[in-house]
Amino acid sequence: MRKQYYFRPSPAGLLAWDVDRLVELSRRFTVRAVPLTEIRELDDAFVGGDEPTWRAFAEHCRLVQEAELRYPIIRAADGAVMDGMHRVTRALIEGRDTIDAVQFDTDPEPDYVGREPDDLPYDPTPDER
Repeated sequence: MRKQYYFRPSPAGLLAWDVDRLVELSRRFTVRAVPLTEIRELDDAFVGGDEPTWRAFAEHCRLVQEAELRYPIIRAADGAVMDGMHRVTRALIEGRDTIDAVQFDTDPEPDYVGREPDDLPYDPTPDER
């Protein structure tokens, strides 16, 4: 699986968190069922690349189909989804009302500040989740 990052804009530039590190940091957090109505990203514009194509859309559909709902999504302290939007989308499609989630009380420091996504390492890593 390709390395994944969670990105958030900031005055200091783009912040990036390594999702593998987020998984490890949140591994012992309490899992709770979160209503899908609390997932504000469901009403954000879908970002599928610079110029979304049907091929890119089909790839996202495949990722949603393969998403494993047995793993909780990871939320930032403010409730933003740091990892798991494909799982959230699958839960919505399946007509579920909730999804399992863990949430940071305080966000960890980002792994990168002010670097563009294409400048980050994307070496393949084994999927340990």
